[in-house]
Amino acid sequence: MTTEDKETRSVGTVFPQVVRFAEPLTLASGVMLHDYQLVYETYGTLNAHKSNAILICHALSGSHHVAGHYAEDPRAVGWWDNMVGPGKPLDTERFFVVGVNNLGGCHGSTGPSSVNPATGRPYGSHFPFVTVEDWVKTQARLADHLGIDCFAAVMGGSLGGMQALQWSISYPHRLRHALVIAAAPSLSAQNIGFNEVARQAITTDPDFHGGDFYAHGVVPERGLRLARMLGHITYLSDDAMMAKFGRELLGGAPHFSLEVEFEIESYLRYQGKKFSERFDANTYLIMTKALDYFDPARQTGGNLAAALAGVTAQYLVLSFTTDWRFSPARSQEIVQGLLANRVPVSYAEIESNQGHDAFLMENHDYFSVMSAYLERVAQECAP
Repeated sequence: MTTEDKETRSVGTVFPQVVRFAEPLTLASGVMLHDYQLVYETYGTLNAHKSNAILICHALSGSHHVAGHYAEDPRAVGWWDNMVGPGKPLDTERFFVVGVNNLGGCHGSTGPSSVNPATGRPYGSHFPFVTVEDWVKTQARLADHLGIDCFAAVMGGSLGGMQALQWSISYPHRLRHALVIAAAPSLSAQNIGFNEVARQAITTDPDFHGGDFYAHGVVPERGLRLARMLGHITYLSDDAMMAKFGRELLGGAPHFSLEVEFEIESYLRYQGKKFSERFDANTYLIMTKALDYFDPARQTGGNLAAALAGVTAQYLVLSFTTDWRFSPARSQEIVQGLLANRVPVSYAEIESNQGHDAFLMENHDYFSVMSAYLERVAQECAP
């Protein structure tokens, strides 16, 4: 595809929108937020029957900016721009697409860096923990604000896929399809362990100040860099890292020092630095804990099929062969739980060497499956 083709198929310049909710929100932790705001973006046009809306839920470091670019910075392209746009798998000439920055985020929705009206200072360490269930509840309120009674589909990858799964449990009659990509019904102990190491990197940074670093005019940059470096390694496969970096030395020969020598070292440090400049440390802690807490089967004694008993949405579940953090076996657990309840479910395991990040990449088989399934959804939306 040429550069011109890609620009033609972009949703173009987009604008974030803000909605403030005055209705109190009681979180799963029991803490009440008296008011809060969500930042969101929309692409495409809501049809007269309001039947063509699709909600995209973001993953750990994502945001409401799913597609298109901003007028003030054309380089700020949405994180799923290859998936969303005219003629793309999620065709904005047929669907009304909604992306939202989750509560607790750091891209405009109320979160730890927001001003606490009770104190006039950033919430910081006093911002409450949130769960996937809490996010789904706030997304449902956003749908009410937009006049959407039922989504044609709710979809997402990784943590976004977990939200789509929870949507089908919490609001079974408010979505017709759930697209769960590169996700799992709960984190493994290993994954919780990775998250804890990342959190320790942040909380032990001297600049963290117990989460109230805003008042000190600093950022726990070292901790954030380390957390991102660790996470990035787990999002890629060994094959992808070897293909991209191998064992190449930047200078061609060892320097026998602790300075950056290998290409992979340079890449990870660059990614860590870039992340530390755009993401809030407290939000990172909150998001990873939400990942850890997610476990619909906890309420049914560990029985996932029982947790999915009330699901009425049709499902597409996708996994990737080299995704070792959210392996195909975990996606198949979701499929089996749905089949036990005779829920219509399509499943595909996509060949890819990209690891967990494959859900963000262009892949012919992946995009073909998505296009075919979303074509079905689009036909159902037709008047």
